[in-house]
Amino acid sequence: ILDGVGPAVGPGRLPAEVDGAAVARQVARRGFVLLRNAPTADGTPVLPLGPEPGTVALIGAAAREARALGGGSATVFPPHLTSPLEGLRAALGEEAVTFRVGADPQTDLGPATQGFDLRAVCRDAEGTVLGTAPVPGGAVQWVGSDLPEGVTHDTLHSIEITGTYTPPESGRHTFGTRGLGAFRLTVDGRELWSGSQGLGEARDPFEAFFGAPTERATAHLTAGTPVDLSLEYVRTRLPDAPLEGVSVSLVHLLPQRDPDELIAEAAEAARQAETAVVVVATTEAVESEGFDRTSLALPGRQDDLVRAVVAANPRTVVVVNAGSPVEMAWREEAAAVLLTWFPGQEGGSALADVLLGHEEPGGRLPTTWPARLADAPVTDTTPTDGRLDYTEGVFVGYAAWERAGTTPAYPFGHGLGYTDWAYETLRAEGRTVTVGLRNTGTRPGRETVQLYLAPPPAAPGEPERPAQRLAGFALAEAGPGESTEVTVELPGRAFQIWDEAAGGWSHRPGRYEVRAARSAADPRLTLALQED
Repeated sequence: ILDGVGPAVGPGRLPAEVDGAAVARQVARRGFVLLRNAPTADGTPVLPLGPEPGTVALIGAAAREARALGGGSATVFPPHLTSPLEGLRAALGEEAVTFRVGADPQTDLGPATQGFDLRAVCRDAEGTVLGTAPVPGGAVQWVGSDLPEGVTHDTLHSIEITGTYTPPESGRHTFGTRGLGAFRLTVDGRELWSGSQGLGEARDPFEAFFGAPTERATAHLTAGTPVDLSLEYVRTRLPDAPLEGVSVSLVHLLPQRDPDELIAEAAEAARQAETAVVVVATTEAVESEGFDRTSLALPGRQDDLVRAVVAANPRTVVVVNAGSPVEMAWREEAAAVLLTWFPGQEGGSALADVLLGHEEPGGRLPTTWPARLADAPVTDTTPTDGRLDYTEGVFVGYAAWERAGTTPAYPFGHGLGYTDWAYETLRAEGRTVTVGLRNTGTRPGRETVQLYLAPPPAAPGEPERPAQRLAGFALAEAGPGESTEVTVELPGRAFQIWDEAAGGWSHRPGRYEVRAARSAADPRLTLALQED
């Protein structure tokens, strides 16, 4: 699959056994996008930190409880999750990494992840155990035939989510539920709540199943002291549901502290460390399935946290744990900004690999990131009377930005590595384009060479076309001082437009410009190509 850690799979051939953790770890770091890596006081970029970076202050609630996956049906349940805190401490040792929460964006109930060890026990109407399954995150989401062995929808009557919780913090912890049915919640041997949840004000069963969780009870717990817990659930079946499914969750919220105190503690930890790493994130409340985002701002006081840490330590790396663009007004103040998306189960280990320089961040932006939501060329996506007109036509994504003439924070295709590249040659034979480049840095690296095609002026009566479009890309690898070439075959579709009158794609000959680039806004070499 990637660099020998997985097998080649072809038609009619089953894959051999793979090291799933190794694949997940490599996929994560290949997807990380290094947005910024500015020189520090000694003139060198802060990243990579190197294998012995000294003391590191790791800051942010998402460093301890990272968002590894998207919300709703984008969620799957891996056998384990490695947080940034676990990844860095495994790489550097406990003593080298100090942790501070800083500013927790999770002010609402969320998945039962950090410190929870839970399983689901399925029973029939007589109380006989039918089967069991692990429930990472405290969530049962079984749709169709996706049930534990021995369990069917006809026999399943109740589920008990049970196990232990080891709190990372002392204080009053809040517990809640999500789903339809009857519940009984027990923590540390005490029944805290029992009751039922119906459709209520939900507009449909989907909203009730996947919508906002409901707070049920609180308990004062001590950090490091495990407690037993149980959420018993009697299933409610919906006769009109198009597909049989079970969705029920135990949700949780840590004790809430004064954000100003937390930020001050984080800034002091950063001041005492050689390097500070701040992990900021979105939450399921602002970025998930089933609703549109209303803002690109990071939730909570995370922007204030970044500014405080940057002021305390100029060697600050900000790690952005989000699935789509967020506003980062502090981006030019931080020494480095690294985008990890939702990195999956090995995200913390992959982050340690990249921060310490064992591996390069390999991703490039698949979207344009605005400095402010107001700068985006299209922001109104609310239907009127059930109708949404796409008035932008073919000008979507980076094409819309180029047409508007607005400069984004980071353009489509942007992404840095740990070495430098010189684009030296560009030639074409028909639609076959070859780019020669050289690694001018001091370490091996990978470069994503992007080819954009700029069309000739539109003929009278023809629809307007974007100024350029991505027509192909290729990955180059080379050691320090080495030269290499990549070849890209431009597809025929790149020379076509949709002809409404003809009812199909129509070829458009003419003189095109090929641009070999590092991003949509960073062309390095150009040549003219005549398409007949």
